[in-house]
Amino acid sequence: MPLHPQVEALLKETASAPPFASMSVPEARAMVGMMAALAGEQVPVGAVRDITIPVEGTSIAARVYTPEGSGPFHVVVFMHGGGFVIGDLDSHDNMARTICRDAAAVVVALDYRMGPEHPFPAAPEDCYAATVWVAAHAAELGADASKLALCGDSAGGNLSAVVSQLARDRGGPAIRFAALIYPAVDMTANGGSMEENAKGYFLEQADIDWFMDKYLPADADQTDPRASPALHPNLAGLPACFITTCEFDPLRDQAEAYAAALQANGVTATVKRYDGLIHGAASMTGVLDGGREMLADVADRIRVALH
Repeated sequence: MPLHPQVEALLKETASAPPFASMSVPEARAMVGMMAALAGEQVPVGAVRDITIPVEGTSIAARVYTPEGSGPFHVVVFMHGGGFVIGDLDSHDNMARTICRDAAAVVVALDYRMGPEHPFPAAPEDCYAATVWVAAHAAELGADASKLALCGDSAGGNLSAVVSQLARDRGGPAIRFAALIYPAVDMTANGGSMEENAKGYFLEQADIDWFMDKYLPADADQTDPRASPALHPNLAGLPACFITTCEFDPLRDQAEAYAAALQANGVTATVKRYDGLIHGAASMTGVLDGGREMLADVADRIRVALH
């Protein structure tokens, strides 16, 4: 299908913006901060507070979103996207708020450490340690640890998949559901959508290369499942998941292949492709109807799975 007219208009409006691959890390982080305006008006929730969570050798910031009503609520650990280099609690604030409101869940958004200051595997290890902490302290957050889900977009989708696997392999905590929004799951992927959508659709191949250069050390094993969860030798016994993909996204094929591999291993994995959309659409809910539809679907799948 062709690009959605709203996406086409957005790409034309932003055509003069420099690609991430041409920026310094501080410039790229500032740019993604400005792009937060594309998320639209702030979604109201019951309460929001910032906390810190201990991880190996240090601590990370996190933001707890509590819905209206009385708990205990189910709980979602949210991991933001941004290529493991950019993005933060503020850039994905409205996405976390929407999931909190529409899934009727406590959402704990993680400000995990990123490259190049903290290269792989800091991010997945932070996210796993934080998920263990959330499960142990769920009652303090007004949540029920037996109804725990993971969610993330792009790099955060990668981390959600990785934490699902680490929780299984390391003996917990129990994850009931995972929602992976256009995730990067295979650092070795090439061809297909990586070539078809390599340029002109917001996330470009040059940007992906720039992110990976900042995130993965030169001696890192790209096939390590903590980097490429699709390459884990055992995909059985993982929590049910919902995976979204976008037609004009370089990451489309690897995410859909991951869903198929999970299904082949007996995992309840549902994948939905959003035609006409680009990578990042769920962060652009203020200007893209399709982004709102995707995020509404994610929240609904989480709500149904945990109820």
